[in-house]
Amino acid sequence: MEVIETNTPEETYEAGKRLGLAAAAGEIYTLSGELGVGKTVFTQGIAAGLGIEEHVNSPTFTIIQIYEEGRLPFYHFDVYRIGEIEEMDEIGYEDYFYGNGLCVIEWAELIKELIPADAKNITIEKNLEKGFDYRRIKIG
Repeated sequence: MEVIETNTPEETYEAGKRLGLAAAAGEIYTLSGELGVGKTVFTQGIAAGLGIEEHVNSPTFTIIQIYEEGRLPFYHFDVYRIGEIEEMDEIGYEDYFYGNGLCVIEWAELIKELIPADAKNITIEKNLEKGFDYRRIKIG
């Protein structure tokens, strides 16, 4: 397991960007952490690493946002508001999970039975004792 410590949103973004630069087609990253911990900033960095210039926001109300202008298609899921697991079938999640792009899934623990075993699990944590913007990012 890799552990990255950041002290500013810019460093969190750069950590995501490094991951995006190394990403390969067909990979799935699950992204966990409490609200406001920096998941979207980290994901914006991943998108930048893929060469995506479009602004990336969390697709909280649409479940998935698709970006195709980078070196790989980028499928950004936010399943926080998913009601039933069947909603994933309705959007055809398998086409994305087993496609030729990179999937990042926020709140993946809500659909854990659908996540392939080889997915990379990323957790972002705060520690206010180390500073307001301190983040500990675990990738495993």
